[in-house]
Amino acid sequence: MTTIVGYAPGVYDLFHVGHLNILKHARERCDHLIAGVVSDEMCLQAKGHLPFIPLVERIEIVRHISCVDDVFAETVPDKVDTWGVLRFDRIFKGDDWRGTPKGDRLESDFSPLGVQVVYLPYTAHTSSTELRRALAALSASGGAPRGRAAGVNGVGVPHQR
Repeated sequence: MTTIVGYAPGVYDLFHVGHLNILKHARERCDHLIAGVVSDEMCLQAKGHLPFIPLVERIEIVRHISCVDDVFAETVPDKVDTWGVLRFDRIFKGDDWRGTPKGDRLESDFSPLGVQVVYLPYTAHTSSTELRRALAALSASGGAPRGRAAGVNGVGVPHQR
């Protein structure tokens, strides 16, 4: 019997139910799920900002999700390069990618390799972008949380990446 390896890349910043839903739905569609956690540098390159939570902490969070079999730190922008290392059979993305230039490119890149691009339901009511906006609004109003959320570690020292 052939084992189907799935790959679910994401930043997984400010981990929320939408992330959990993607991982759970992905695991239902493969035998072995690898979660690709995008590095801080790749997030900056792709989205124009650093993640709120550092890579090592995001990896630790995702590693402890029961439906995830392995975690991979994604440090290159090209998913085909990642495939060269992991040799997954399916790559999972939220259905907000379907029909977009990014989704179309993903499909054309993976089709010749026999990798299936699977779109999963996107949880529209919860997103890291919205959580980031809420934190920014709190900060602007003077009500920002203390500690790491304010860019400071637990002892009042600026958080270093």
